[in-house]
Amino acid sequence: MTDVKRAERTRALARRAAAFANHGASAGARLAVHGLDFLAPAPGSIISGFSAIRDEIDPLALLTRLAGEGHRLALPVMQGKGLPLIFRAWAPGDEMGKVQWGIAEPLPDKPALDPDIVLVPLLAFDANGYRLGYGGGFYDRSLEGLRAKKPVVAVGIAYDELRIDAVPHLDYDERLDWVLTPSGPMRCTGT
Repeated sequence: MTDVKRAERTRALARRAAAFANHGASAGARLAVHGLDFLAPAPGSIISGFSAIRDEIDPLALLTRLAGEGHRLALPVMQGKGLPLIFRAWAPGDEMGKVQWGIAEPLPDKPALDPDIVLVPLLAFDANGYRLGYGGGFYDRSLEGLRAKKPVVAVGIAYDELRIDAVPHLDYDERLDWVLTPSGPMRCTGT
């Protein structure tokens, strides 16, 4: 399965690079237009976004909208290889630290939060809610831990072009509940 995932990851990186070249920064703005109204999040919900790297869709405009709607925001922080992420409070304009792979993270003085909704970056997704990430398992471990504490909705953030028929997966791969693309939200059928 590792070789199958690795091969699909290579194809997905090429598809994502092409989608980024085609859509550029407009993709993030289109996510913000949709917002998370399809989830009807409770007032003050804790929503974790992410700091985009390389050719990922930048969710900053969406996160800014969500902050304006009164939601509490968080961003993931890496604790180390093989460990789940922690989610620290964040607001647009906060000072950030740079870590591995150039990812911006909230500073250590920000409190840890348990999000109600987790926005998840990805390389590929399917209608059943399986996603292909970078292979570190950070989001799978994190979602498993959060979901053991309370109901958590996982929303993949992706270009429409990253949808494939079937993502190779293993038993420990956590499913997405929804995927939000520039063309709109899609409820995953496997959840």
